[in-house]
Amino acid sequence: MLFGPQPATACLVASMLAVAPHAGWPQAAPQPSLGLQSPARQSVPAQPEPQQIEPAPPRREENPGLINEIEKLFEKSKSLLPPLKSPSETIDDLNASAKSAGDSLSTMAKPSIVVSGRAACTVAANGAPDCKAGADRLCQSKGHKEGKSLDVDAVEKCSPKVFIPGRKREPGDCKMENYVTKALCQ
Repeated sequence: MLFGPQPATACLVASMLAVAPHAGWPQAAPQPSLGLQSPARQSVPAQPEPQQIEPAPPRREENPGLINEIEKLFEKSKSLLPPLKSPSETIDDLNASAKSAGDSLSTMAKPSIVVSGRAACTVAANGAPDCKAGADRLCQSKGHKEGKSLDVDAVEKCSPKVFIPGRKREPGDCKMENYVTKALCQ
């Protein structure tokens, strides 16, 4: 009986000790004997406990949800929008723009008057009517310096040949004449 219960038990205990060498029964401290003292023990300096290293804040993981996408949108919009101005800066900007608008109005506020009459427009080199000269003539006839045309009238002028009975109308028998009838004078 080579393989009885005793060698099996010994193998089981040995394997348990091999697996968990740190596990065991606590040993009692040696009791001082009467009259005899053990040699002086050297005291081991107390070592400070290892300092606890604070764990880094957990990294924020990307969450592909709707809330995360809205948050990204707000972060992007901060860089796209201009910074807000203080109320005093806004008032200063408004005052500056009002001053420039007032300056431009003062240059435009020359006294003007509307006159009526009839002055012929000249024909420009391209054949179109040039009514600026007609408006100037109309304003000068009323005692003003210059003018801009406000209303123009067009009339067809024909030669008397057109009125002969039985005669066909030919190109060049009639022409259009333009007249300035109202002008804004300064």
